[in-house]
Amino acid sequence: MDELIKKVKEYVISKSQLYKDTSEDNYDFWNEHVKYVYKEAVILAKKYNADISIVSLGALLHDIALIEKVGDRKDHHINGRDLSNIILDNFKCPIEVKERVLKCVFNHRSSKNATSIEELCVCDGDVLAHFDNIPMLFNSAFVRNKLNLDEAKKWIENVFKDDYNDLSDRTKELFEKEYENICNVVLKK
Repeated sequence: MDELIKKVKEYVISKSQLYKDTSEDNYDFWNEHVKYVYKEAVILAKKYNADISIVSLGALLHDIALIEKVGDRKDHHINGRDLSNIILDNFKCPIEVKERVLKCVFNHRSSKNATSIEELCVCDGDVLAHFDNIPMLFNSAFVRNKLNLDEAKKWIENVFKDDYNDLSDRTKELFEKEYENICNVVLKK
């Protein structure tokens, strides 16, 4: 399974580089987001006794539709599942592994959608990535959303609040202090 994870990771990194080189916003999905999701999801998998291989693959592929510019952002979980199915087939992923990974990709947008501990780890890892890379949110506010300073502050405040509220109760408890620190330092609450 380690070899499959390595191949998928290399694939995602290469597609992220291609996106960065060819997109208008030059966003670096790997260095700005996916590597943090991967890190946090694996930490949670270890803590929650989840299948680390499933979580790793789900975290790596969770935003693949955005990276490969397939469909609309609002449907990236659906398109990502479909694209991940093809990618995992190309890498000869065992069917029982693939099915579980596809559920992680499909359900990654909210911990409320998670039907397994592996899905929950990917969902929560996606949120925690924002806590790990706060400057990425400022970049999104100013570059992608073209907000002024006051609008950006409010938008970022809402992102943190929504993200924190979207964490599973279990993970929310673990990160309550970090969330409070972010609010106090970054948002001056």
